[in-house]
Amino acid sequence: MSSSGKRVLITGGTRGIGRAIAQTLSPTHDLLIGGRDDASVKQTCAALRSAEPFVADLADEDATRAAAESVGDLDAVVHSAGVLGHGPVTSLDRADWRHTMELNVVAVADLTRLLLPALRRAHGTVVVINSGAGLTARADTALYAASKFAVRAFADSLREQEREHGVRVTSIYPGRVDTDMQRELIESGGQHYVGSNYIRPESIAAAVRLAVEMSADASVDDLSVRPGPR
Repeated sequence: MSSSGKRVLITGGTRGIGRAIAQTLSPTHDLLIGGRDDASVKQTCAALRSAEPFVADLADEDATRAAAESVGDLDAVVHSAGVLGHGPVTSLDRADWRHTMELNVVAVADLTRLLLPALRRAHGTVVVINSGAGLTARADTALYAASKFAVRAFADSLREQEREHGVRVTSIYPGRVDTDMQRELIESGGQHYVGSNYIRPESIAAAVRLAVEMSADASVDDLSVRPGPR
């Protein structure tokens, strides 16, 4: 298939859900692959049909601004980068809260702000990979859930703000997905990890493709992806 000519930036594009999204969109889109490690980003780009590196530590304001200034035209951004942040409230200090909020909320908001002029010109799409934790908070998930509730509010507000500019905003809420982050979470609780028990990253990537490729007369605002029957 030939490229649609549309450019999509995927943060966290070198692993897990982000990499699956890149592989799913690669046949029909021109991609910018986001990540902190230059070698990993270049290796991922080399394996895709049409991809360029977007190397930046999104917790670094100056680095994020410099990377965003080099983007040029853009039709969509998919925010897939993030960190876990897990444990009882009694074990979390201010540094833990700041680190998780910085990457899961502040970086998403700041990068979106920097990219909005290009997205408005393209009547583009912002996709935020949220989590089931952005809908329901459980024991020992206060930090992660708080960050996901916050980025949910950001996306909801942005959606209303950007309607007049023709920019669509989608939040996707995956259930538990077979990723390194999921393995870390399960094994930290002393349980045995079995990847086949969880949603494949490719299934989340299919949901992202739906949002990005939706015709201009419609918008996927919120999409919850839960485990199917076993």
